[in-house]
Formats: sequence, structure tokens, C-alpha cells
Amino acid sequence: MPAVTSASTTTSTTAPPPYVPPPVAPTVTPAQAGEGQWVAEDPWSPAPPAIMTTTFRPDPAQPSVVAYVSWMRSSTTQLALYPGYKGPGDTTFDRGPEMVPVAARPNLLATFNSGFYEADAAGGFYVHGTLYFPMVNGLATVVSYANGTVDIVDWQGGATPGPEVVMARQNLPLLVTAGAPAPGSSVGSQWGITLGGVPAVWRTGLGIDAKGNLLYVAAPSQTAASLAHILVQVGAVRGMQLDINPEWPIFVTYGGPNAASPSLFVPNPNQVSIRFLYASTKDFFAVFQKVPGVIDQPW
Repeated sequence: MPAVTSASTTTSTTAPPPYVPPPVAPTVTPAQAGEGQWVAEDPWSPAPPAIMTTTFRPDPAQPSVVAYVSWMRSSTTQLALYPGYKGPGDTTFDRGPEMVPVAARPNLLATFNSGFYEADAAGGFYVHGTLYFPMVNGLATVVSYANGTVDIVDWQGGATPGPEVVMARQNLPLLVTAGAPAPGSSVGSQWGITLGGVPAVWRTGLGIDAKGNLLYVAAPSQTAASLAHILVQVGAVRGMQLDINPEWPIFVTYGGPNAASPSLFVPNPNQVSIRFLYASTKDFFAVFQKVPGVIDQPW
């Protein structure tokens, strides 16, 4: 009988590399150097990158128009919402710090503009256990949940958020749904009053990709319909319009902890990089490194 030999094998598994968004496909040829390529904006924070940005030209008919896009890794970040001293509207409730709280700045990654004033488009606003304005069914809503996830949804939860909701901010109906521009995106009158009454102005939007990561976009000379197309181009499966007109677009990144070296990613002469480090007129979003075990946002 032949000798029986045995061999033991060990199976090693290698974790897949952290997800990064695919490059944005150029739509104008020839492409500019670096166009559509993502750049990490937080090399000082723990890997993998949590905030990445890129620019691209979304419309071959307007090759001078540049869209500014920021991608935020939801698994390692916390999205927070802060009232300003005027926005979202008149209220008797405590408005909180009206800026990024000093105690939270060691973990601050980015800040960006929110949506319309309540007087211009009634919608829900809920944060820090306070319902500043009641939720409205059928409106686009960015939601942060107690399990640490975020989403952009067509709100159907009634006037008061349930206990699973940590933060919710509404602004108009969904602009992108099921990975395509919403049918109403072509009706310009539904998407806000523009400076000078022209249809194409600076517009900003917030989307979520198929993996649950957030996407902020800003671009000049946009209608609601063209903004929806930009959101789709960068991978949003659902999206909403945020603020519009030249004064308000702002996305700030920080070169180190404690809000060091703030930098305007969206080049807006009406804004300054330290905008949300002192009391803000309007409400705004902040993105922090996610702290294990912490759900409630800094206040």
C-alpha cells in the first residue's frame, strides 16, 4: 500500500481595500489635467480618506462652467446640522452655538451650506432633540439615524420624527430619485426664486450614492434640471437641492485638527473660509470624524 501523505493548508483572507468613488467621467474633450479625479482633503485624519473632492465640466455646451464635487465617507463621519442666528427661520427655541462648537473642532473635517429659509420654502428642521419646524410628507430630507447611518429620502414619516432620527433637514421635493432626475426637475418655478429672475444661477445640492456616502455639488449657471444631471453624473441615486444664488454656496475643508488651515473648496468671493467658526446667519452642515459610541452630534 502506498504511503499516505497529508498536507495541511491555511487559507488567508485579505480584506478588500476601502471603497473610493470612481473618477467622474469627463464630458468635455479634451479633458483638463486632473479633471474628475478625486483628491483626499483630510490626509491628517485616520485613513481611509473621509473627504474627497474633484472638479469637472458637466456640459459640453458650456465648457467654461466647472462643477465642484465633494464626497463624504458615511461610515467614518458624522453629519451634523446647526441653526444660524436667522436661519432656518424665526423660532423661540434655543439655537445652540450657531457655529461649529469649539469643543468639537478637533474632529472637524468639513462644513457646507444648508437649504432655504423657512419663509421661502416651508420644511422640517429637527436636531438636538428639538423640532424647530414640523416635518412635511413628500419633501426631500437628509436624515441622520441613531444607528449612525445617513440617507436622503422622500419623507413619509409625519410631522414629528421618531426616536430613530437624530437629525433631519428638508428642502423642496427630491431632485434625483432612482438614479435619475426627478420628473419635476424641469419645472423651474418649483426650485426657488433666483437672483434677477434668470433660470440658471449658482446652485448646490446634496446626494447619496449607492453605498450610502454623501455627495455635495455646487456649480454656476445651473437650472434645477442641470443640477439634477450633475448629481446623477457623480453617482447620486437620490438627491436634493440645497441653497441657490451666488451668495450662499460654500464648502470648507480643514488642513488639520482644531479647524486648522480652513480652505474654500467652492471659490465664492461672497464667502470666507472661517465662516462657520463664528456665528452664522444661516443654518449649515458640519462633518466630523465619527467617534465610537457617540450618536448625538456635538452641540
